[in-house]
Amino acid sequence: MRDALAGLEYEWVGAILVGGTEKLRPGGDYGVPLIDGFGDAELVVDLSDEPVLGPAERFRWISRALAAGLPYVGADFRFDPPRYAPLDVPSIAVIGTGKRVGKTAVTVRLAQLLARERRVVVVAMGRGGPPAPELVETPPTVDDLLARSAAGRHAASDHLEIALLAGVPTIGCRRAGGGLAGAVFASNVAEGAALAAARAPDVVVFDGSGAAVPPIAVDRRVLVVGRGQDVGAYLNPYRRLISDVVIVEPELRLTPTAPLAGRVAVFTAGATDVSHLDADVVSASAHLADRAALHDDLVDADTYLVELKGAAVDVVIAHARERGIHVVIAANELVDDGALSELVA
Repeated sequence: MRDALAGLEYEWVGAILVGGTEKLRPGGDYGVPLIDGFGDAELVVDLSDEPVLGPAERFRWISRALAAGLPYVGADFRFDPPRYAPLDVPSIAVIGTGKRVGKTAVTVRLAQLLARERRVVVVAMGRGGPPAPELVETPPTVDDLLARSAAGRHAASDHLEIALLAGVPTIGCRRAGGGLAGAVFASNVAEGAALAAARAPDVVVFDGSGAAVPPIAVDRRVLVVGRGQDVGAYLNPYRRLISDVVIVEPELRLTPTAPLAGRVAVFTAGATDVSHLDADVVSASAHLADRAALHDDLVDADTYLVELKGAAVDVVIAHARERGIHVVIAANELVDDGALSELVA
């Protein structure tokens, strides 16, 4: 190891000894000082291996380095810290460990709490977002969504759901690709952030997309961990390290935005618990993300309660409108907002 350190073309700040000392006599000399942290290093080089550092332990070290803004290099790999564009407006981002973890529900509740005393703009990033940042100033109606769908546009994007449910101006953006640390290959979020800042809000809330992190240097981050997901897996420790609040397995309640009448069919992207609804529920489908299965769930009913996800508009709501079935949009309500209330305070 001493020879390897001497042979590599780096100027060493020091070395962190992570284990593997069973073959060493006390007082071993590596030719560089042993230190506890990264110090003033500009790069971290990994000279460890199995069994001292297995994959999980190695990803934790990678996460620490990336959170410190340092590239992490190994014999056949390299991780660079994601780059975040500056923003001169107070800001919070809601990020997740994956898709369908309740992230947008948290964003909606956070925006609602902030909007009680502040001017709020939300910037939402999604794979189905518009080619140029799109400002939605008022909550869209069902007719607005149908018209958007008829024009060939995705009418269930997260920014439309947030604008409808949170009732605050929302800017829709798009992204392509998502790295292990949440970086994106391409997005127009920086342009969306500039559009938000131009409105001179008190705070901008950024809504992430799946496990991708909005590429903006925000003041605070909220990490949402889904049910059954491991916050210690892969580079999730990085997401935890750059976050100020972590919400694990948020409890969500499907909530109608208007009264339900007659026989009700429910359509969601995953939630199937409808026992709390004060309604005559005749059917519950969790197939908004599965178009083939969704068509088989289009039953006869007086009211469709629809979560604004996936094929909600072009399949379910369009079907309902053709047959005179009343449509009510469903929200995923965060049951306990204690952590968010504390953050807002």
